[in-house]
Amino acid sequence: MRKLPFDKAKLEQIAAEHPTPFHVYDAKAIRENARRLKKAFAWNRGFREYFAVKATPNPEIMKLLKEFDFGSDCSSMAELVLAERVGNTGEAIMFTSNDTPANEFVKAWDLGAIVNFDDIEHWPFFLEALRQVGRLPPGPLPEGANPLASRLFCCRYNPGPLKGGNAIIGKPEEAKYGFTRDQLFEGYAAMRDAGVRRFGIHAMVASNELDPDYIVDTARMLFELVGELHAKLGIDFEFVNIGGGIGIPYRPDQRPMDLDAVGRGIERAYDELVSGAGLGAVKLFMECGRCITGPYGYLVSRVLHIKNTYRLYAGLDATMSNLMRPALYGAYHEIVVPGKENATETSVYDVTGSLCENNDKFAIQRMLPVLERGDLVVICDAGAHGHAMGFQYNGKLRSAELLLEDDGSVRLIRRAETLDDYFATLV
Repeated sequence: MRKLPFDKAKLEQIAAEHPTPFHVYDAKAIRENARRLKKAFAWNRGFREYFAVKATPNPEIMKLLKEFDFGSDCSSMAELVLAERVGNTGEAIMFTSNDTPANEFVKAWDLGAIVNFDDIEHWPFFLEALRQVGRLPPGPLPEGANPLASRLFCCRYNPGPLKGGNAIIGKPEEAKYGFTRDQLFEGYAAMRDAGVRRFGIHAMVASNELDPDYIVDTARMLFELVGELHAKLGIDFEFVNIGGGIGIPYRPDQRPMDLDAVGRGIERAYDELVSGAGLGAVKLFMECGRCITGPYGYLVSRVLHIKNTYRLYAGLDATMSNLMRPALYGAYHEIVVPGKENATETSVYDVTGSLCENNDKFAIQRMLPVLERGDLVVICDAGAHGHAMGFQYNGKLRSAELLLEDDGSVRLIRRAETLDDYFATLV
């Protein structure tokens, strides 16, 4: 049974001020986790984690992680602006986008972000976007004062069938992301010839991966590729971004990834393929989201109805608009009923929301303590890709987000939406 950072009395106290459903994040646990990640990769002097803003796009969470010099991995205009507003600008931003609009490339340029290109056609599109708004002059760029020379650029590699994917992100050869191997060489050559002098490389080929060897093998693949690109194109690399993808143990029988073992494995590969090949002091970057905040966020809801037909249903005041992972992926999230952790009487439930969709279920045929109307229910591991993936189907309103501080106090960090918010955009 999952141990929660609060008991039933504390939750009832919180719910008296902030009605369910709501998401609450454990600040102390997130800080401890951030320290663990930095420690595992402290051997690399330039190591930096770029927190995947998409996972938990709340400025208070981003500011908490900024205490550890975490940058921001952004993929949209809103995420770029969030990073800017919490003080992450310049090379504290990694802009990793796909099907990118011109104005977002311009915003990333204006912020001084590291731009990570997803497609070989994005490079000329990017240059044209900057020319259209006067950020670059028309025609060939002057060699002596080329504004591209001081900027840091990157390309995203998709290894295709050379490396397996997993259930969430899919097979690399079927994924929409990244350059082929041949396109990488062509793309970096075009950037070099345009005057770019600062380079990085990136790959992200799995999501919610629990096998440490998979992460180490990804780093090894990129280290080898950096050596080949350097030898063929004569370019040096400042960083290798091995992506995110480190998973969390959603199921009770799973174990968290051993970050220290991952760190040691990547260090050995680095010593062999980077230091041993004379490639210089290449920095190691990551862009984890789920493994940073995922285990330390909870969706708190109440039982509204118990329905007994062909199955026994526990209907909550939360819906898949508060946490869509179970409906989207069939994902497992542990459910705890505060005050009934040691109950001996149990029943099997489908745990549902009230949307007009039959897949609006948090659990299917789950053994739980006998539930009653009004019981508080805590859905665990909702700290990443939970509130962030919310939507308003059926006019459901997005819930509040709360932060459980180190001293046990609770702070509202995003208020719940109201009907006025829902109708505000109508013309």
